[in-house]
Amino acid sequence: MRPASALLLALLCAGAALPAQTAKPAAKAAPKSVDRYALRPDEKVSWHDVRETDLEGRAFPDAERKGYFDRLPAEADGKVTAAVWGLSRDSAGLMFRFRTDATTIYAHYRVTKPQLAMPHMPATGVSGLDLYARDKDGKWRWVQVARPGAQEMKLRLADGLDAGEREYALYLPLFNGVEFLHVGVPAGKQLTGLKPRAKPVVFYGTSITHGACATRPGMVHTGILGRRFDVPVVNLGFSGNGRMDKEVGDFLVRIDAAAYVIDCLPNMNAKEVAQKCVPLVRQLRAARPGTPILLVEDRRNTDSWIIAGRRKHHDDNHAALKAAYEQLVKEGVTGLSYVPGDHLYGDDSDGATDGSHASDLGFFRQADVFEPFLKAALGR
Repeated sequence: MRPASALLLALLCAGAALPAQTAKPAAKAAPKSVDRYALRPDEKVSWHDVRETDLEGRAFPDAERKGYFDRLPAEADGKVTAAVWGLSRDSAGLMFRFRTDATTIYAHYRVTKPQLAMPHMPATGVSGLDLYARDKDGKWRWVQVARPGAQEMKLRLADGLDAGEREYALYLPLFNGVEFLHVGVPAGKQLTGLKPRAKPVVFYGTSITHGACATRPGMVHTGILGRRFDVPVVNLGFSGNGRMDKEVGDFLVRIDAAAYVIDCLPNMNAKEVAQKCVPLVRQLRAARPGTPILLVEDRRNTDSWIIAGRRKHHDDNHAALKAAYEQLVKEGVTGLSYVPGDHLYGDDSDGATDGSHASDLGFFRQADVFEPFLKAALGR
């Protein structure tokens, strides 16, 4: 036998000794994930531009604005600080109310900033839309929240809803601005926008009032209290810049408010409180002699139990506000309330995301502390 033939025979015999190899079927491509909130190509939607009705919480409705969804009018640019002006372009506290019997509700909106979330706050709170509805007893109940994944979102916000006409409230993003917002229902269904109610409770404060760090726009204590009392709310929280400024006071006095809530101490120290609190209250009282004013103590950072310097800062801030309050009462200023801050976040150190800014739990606890004071101020 030739060497080449012998080699070939050996290879064939070796192959015969190997177990049969079964060919593996080609792997199937993984199915594409389906976004249950994305619109289907065949869906026909009737859209309503919220500007046709206006938004609750949008103060100064007749003033010229640089952007429809800004919280301060155009004239504020250059009068308030640049930081306050920039922050006022976030849509915190704005809310669209409407009635519909549709079982599906859509939203199409675009936010002004590409950063949809923050390290300590999710996109649902920073840039999301938050939908509530009245139940059969007339109480506000949560329905659904938009989950932003891009600056512009066109989505099915809620579907499969129980039949029946009801009132809805849609809260706008807390730490982003809005370029446009359309709310939709299936073609053939009706949506009726509801005009803003009069005499809002006006909150002037810091990043906490602004909404840090609620997971949803409706979970800020300002919104919680608005639902509990069923009153309109204006949110003038300015992150890092709630400092009892006279220039902001110039705009506060132009709002026909049911009450003013001044909650600026987290951005101030005791010296600043002593300098600015009394003048701000005098300014408000001179323009609005009958409007209740609530002065709110600084919340305590949830790690202050273990940091002496923080405890002293809060103690000093509280003492300065209490002294200002007592001075105003001695001057004969009426309609003042004083809200203690020690328990705003609770007593277990679990009410904040980062020690300073409220979690949803912290906001709920704040609302509980505020409630009796606001109830008395509103004469409920």
